[in-house]
Amino acid sequence: MGTVSVSWPEIHSFRLHRHHLDRPASKVQLVQVVRDACGIQSQFLSAASLALRARVRGLTMDDVERALWRDRTLVKAWSMRGALHLLPSEDFPIYNRGLSSRTSRSMRWMVRRGLTDEDADAIVAAIVDALRDGPLRRREVARRVVAAVGEKARPWVEHTWGGVLQRATLLGHVVFGPDEGNEITFALRETWLRAVRDISREEAELALMRAYFRGYGPATVQDFGAWADVAVADAKAIFKRLGDEVAPVTVSGRASAILRKDARTLRAARLASPVIRSLPNFDSYLLGHDRKDHLVDEEHYKRVYRKAGWLSPVVLVDGRVVGVWSYERKGRRLRVRVEPFGKLPRAVREGVEAEAQDIARYFESSEEVTFAS
Repeated sequence: MGTVSVSWPEIHSFRLHRHHLDRPASKVQLVQVVRDACGIQSQFLSAASLALRARVRGLTMDDVERALWRDRTLVKAWSMRGALHLLPSEDFPIYNRGLSSRTSRSMRWMVRRGLTDEDADAIVAAIVDALRDGPLRRREVARRVVAAVGEKARPWVEHTWGGVLQRATLLGHVVFGPDEGNEITFALRETWLRAVRDISREEAELALMRAYFRGYGPATVQDFGAWADVAVADAKAIFKRLGDEVAPVTVSGRASAILRKDARTLRAARLASPVIRSLPNFDSYLLGHDRKDHLVDEEHYKRVYRKAGWLSPVVLVDGRVVGVWSYERKGRRLRVRVEPFGKLPRAVREGVEAEAQDIARYFESSEEVTFAS
């Protein structure tokens, strides 16, 4: 198969389908939806649950919490870009091992502030020992680690960005446990996810890149590097090992690639009707590629991709952002405010209103929708 040219409508249709945004899945497919999306970013669990609401019919917060804390078929951990994600539990080693090259990079800012590799390894070992009896709150982890290795460990365990706890996650030892009141807890992966099979770094890197291209293709090595936050040189090495599993395509003259087995599906992809979804803050669909011009016009870019890594909730129509939205809950009333980037056709407005109704259903509220002029 030589290089073929594909259109943006074909690409949007392909990606929307892979992310279950064209036809939301059933609840029994919740884990598969998270797998197909290559994880759901979870800076806030409420936003992650709303992201899944857009992909799973009739989803409730209880469904997500049951999968995380009772069934443990999903796990919450630091992953791509150092951000919190929900991942399929059995795939945790793919993300953990597949992102191994991030571990040394994650240490750089700590090294610049005086933490040596030896100190970090000692703190990680103490964290693992502290969690052997079960999930603990951060301050309890810090107390036990300080007792084991000294006061110098405290700021590295209590750091709001994760500190050495994040390093312990990237090394495969720590995941998040259930919240206790308003406080998060951490759990030892080896006991929290007992049945998960470990795999080699080489196997995990290939599995991770395959998963990425399956969900976000066509894409480039640079796209994968930006999504995973790995060095382009490392991404190129993994891509080379995929060999004939990938096929070249061009998109508006840009060289790109797709999994060879997906090439025919991509060329046949079509949207039967407008796909209208209201996606929450930090939705993973908006973070899959280095360049974002296929998602949002340059003039509106900063209304979506804001300072300090914040992403606005967006209205997505056929794969492109046409506005932002917000909500406010007062009692059992949900007020949804939509700020379109331009005039919305009647069918789109009706689709946005239908999304607001389903968000209100999720919050067990009644909705009130306003469109900014």
